[in-house]
Amino acid sequence: MRRLLLGLSIAAAVTASASAPALAQGTLRTAVGTTLNQLDPSKTTIGDEYIYVHLVFNGLSRIDPDMTVKPDLAESWTASEDLKTWVFKLREGVKFHHGRVLDSEDVVATVKRILDPATGSRARSNLTMIESVEATGPLEVTFKLNLPYAGFADIFADRQLRIVAKDKIGELSTHPIGTGPFMFKSWSPGDRMEMVKNPDYFEKGLPKLDGVTMRIIPEAAARIAALESGSIDILWNLPYESVDKFKDHATIRLDSVPTPTWDAVILNNERPPFNDPRVRKALALTIDKSALVELALFGQGAPTFSPLPPSHPYFNHELKFNPPDIAQARKLMAEAGFPNGFDVPMQVPQEREQRVRLGVAVRDMARAAGIRINVERVPFASYAANVAGKAQMYVDGYFARPTVDTALYPFYHSTGSWNRQLWLYKEPRVDKILDEARKTNDDAARKKLFQEFQAVVEETQPSIIAYSMAHVNGVSKKVEGFKSTPMLWLELKNVTLKP
Repeated sequence: MRRLLLGLSIAAAVTASASAPALAQGTLRTAVGTTLNQLDPSKTTIGDEYIYVHLVFNGLSRIDPDMTVKPDLAESWTASEDLKTWVFKLREGVKFHHGRVLDSEDVVATVKRILDPATGSRARSNLTMIESVEATGPLEVTFKLNLPYAGFADIFADRQLRIVAKDKIGELSTHPIGTGPFMFKSWSPGDRMEMVKNPDYFEKGLPKLDGVTMRIIPEAAARIAALESGSIDILWNLPYESVDKFKDHATIRLDSVPTPTWDAVILNNERPPFNDPRVRKALALTIDKSALVELALFGQGAPTFSPLPPSHPYFNHELKFNPPDIAQARKLMAEAGFPNGFDVPMQVPQEREQRVRLGVAVRDMARAAGIRINVERVPFASYAANVAGKAQMYVDGYFARPTVDTALYPFYHSTGSWNRQLWLYKEPRVDKILDEARKTNDDAARKKLFQEFQAVVEETQPSIIAYSMAHVNGVSKKVEGFKSTPMLWLELKNVTLKP
């Protein structure tokens, strides 16, 4: 099977065999820090929501913990020689949670809905190569593309591209229906979501648990206390500052995996002073990214220039992480009309302590060049409405994407959905590179294009991508068969609980 282009060099994750005898059933309890704003999978935007989506829904393809793409609702797919016609064969007998059998019209309805601008799905920009989608048989779907696209099947393993029932679309925001290993039972905003075992799940013998409860616990200290007391079984995204505490714990183990997930200082390229690339470059020249890894992540990551991590085969190793150059930063500031520097607010999400640490560290580094940053803590739940794409400067972060194209095109192309939500960056050279890469199937040519992309981004500095990071979960030793995934969702269908 294809290995995803964005995966880091990690050992293959080992999961419990579906045929192994279950130690015990029961309901697994996990904790996250942010309430879910959206239950419609096509509209989800935050990691806490992606956990639920992964448990309740399936895609045509799936991403295993070793970052390989395999069939999921589609049992196979084929592509024409020019990579512009793709035919997916669906599994027979897959049932939605309300009992109806999945068919090709469900796939067509899902895709057309995501492609409709009125839906407002961020995944729409990942599907712009689709010219038409048609049910060419009860269990066959044919896609016609407007350009060759070698990684087309990989896209359907991503978070928002989960197949929904065509007759239950109107209920997705209140009572979502999927095909996944667990079924939605109830949702109490700000408190918990309850899911129960899907007895008709198409992977026989799975899931092994009776259910999963996601608890919303905003305070990190309270989440850690719940893990230590046994009130929860998995603490998703354990704060890095707590890693040492659990290294030799009697009842808790650490489960960690490197990922291409990243944090950044987001700069609004359409608002002064960051509409001037000299100012953005000046800020970048004050930053010591290696120090940021230690200060924000306690060493649990690596510096990078873009969402491509240093271990990626397309990473541009000719670019160097140079030490800060304050003299050059001040020179650029003066050229841009700020010889005495300037004052600027920077929002940080108060429930995301590592991003708060990142913001504070950047504030302290930038001061040497006369960039006086006022750090403002803002509730993460209000970021999408009040901060993202609007503020001059703020700290945010994004999870690993399934392909290089989905990791870069939506974020850096001038038409990209995430670009419009983040830095509002417009660079014709980048648009040309990303458009050309989508049409290129030769790996050497793609590598050259993406290395050029990194060089242009480093030159123009749309924002400051600080690092790629590890994903660490705190796991009760009662939990068997669990392994963290670089995609940061929870793989629970093979999990059991010891008595």
